[in-house]
Amino acid sequence: MAGLESPLSGRVTSGFGGVGRHKSKIIFGVALVATIPFLMSTFAASVTVGSGSMVFGQGSEQALACDSQVYVAMAEEWHGAPTPQDSSAGYFRVKSVTVSNLDLQACQGTKLRIRLVNGSAQEIPLGPLPQATVLQVQLPATAPIQNVSDSGQLGLQYLAGDGTAISSSLLANSTVNVSGTSVYDGSTLSPTNADVTFYIDPSAATVNIDGQQVRRTTVETIQ
Repeated sequence: MAGLESPLSGRVTSGFGGVGRHKSKIIFGVALVATIPFLMSTFAASVTVGSGSMVFGQGSEQALACDSQVYVAMAEEWHGAPTPQDSSAGYFRVKSVTVSNLDLQACQGTKLRIRLVNGSAQEIPLGPLPQATVLQVQLPATAPIQNVSDSGQLGLQYLAGDGTAISSSLLANSTVNVSGTSVYDGSTLSPTNADVTFYIDPSAATVNIDGQQVRRTTVETIQ
């Protein structure tokens, strides 16, 4: 596949592992702007994190959250899209987004949201409808002592950009892991160092996001 621009082209030096996992440090309440604008070597050119009081895109320093520091890991996998001219054509699709190092004791009962944003500052659809640009879970009211893999128990749902619930078939899955090792750095998971993972579309049948389109990600906690 000569000339293919992908995270696996040449030597891998930007933190990818497994099926293209990439890591990005996030500090709640602060907008971070990276110096490299393209996903070839970074996951997100900038990161915005906040609470329900934050106006999206402004990076308000007044935003509040239940945890002072978390991390994001994006997993990618190859998605074949052959053409008559190139039978090997395709791209690295976003498989999942994990929020790591999350303190479930401090964040118990809150809602956790993720968004992906492209280079035109537009939110990327995460579901089967174009307005479904947000994935949200309800974190357990009490910090769990074992992993939670039931998306229904976590209240996983699609939202529009303004927070309005989207009535649509749910293609995504979600998990909360408090035991095992962290997706982000391999550290030991616990209720105060948890991984919350959003699987965009495990079947890869409908929602396939080209990882190179992702320039920003946002993580929000809502009371």
